Amino acid sequence: MNIRKGQKEDMPSVLNLIKELAVFEKEPDAVVITVEDLEIDGFSENPLFHTFVAEVNDEIVGIALYYYRYSTWKGKTIHLEDLIVNEKMRGSGVGFALYSKIIQQGKKENVRRIEWNVLDWNTPAIDFYEKSGAKVFDDWRIAQMDDKGIEEFLDRNSK
Repeated sequence: MNIRKGQKEDMPSVLNLIKELAVFEKEPDAVVITVEDLEIDGFSENPLFHTFVAEVNDEIVGIALYYYRYSTWKGKTIHLEDLIVNEKMRGSGVGFALYSKIIQQGKKENVRRIEWNVLDWNTPAIDFYEKSGAKVFDDWRIAQMDDKGIEEFLDRNSK
């Protein structure tokens, strides 16, 4: 297994893994980004995200996609958007290797927190994170507004 920084030419494989995750999370039609979006957003002058990829036999079998955030309480942080391992490779150590790489990156960049979301029904992931020393909070809720909600808000409040 080889863990390395993702490159522009890896984005078709990255998108395939993102789509695989969407199926796992019971949202198979939710992915709207394209390979071109990933290439532009991840490899422009000011990239919006970074990736590590896991390769086995020259095939990308896992990714960790992250970006930097800023906490008013802590300062610089990393948000791990997704850690995805191809279904056939789960349990092989790929996920742990990518997770470790993100934590190493956080240390290298002197961040004060690394954070991510996990679905409440994904008990294997929750158990893994808790055993690794992460705190999984039950008292915080995620708030989101999708593109339709943005439009509706602006239409209602543009007077």
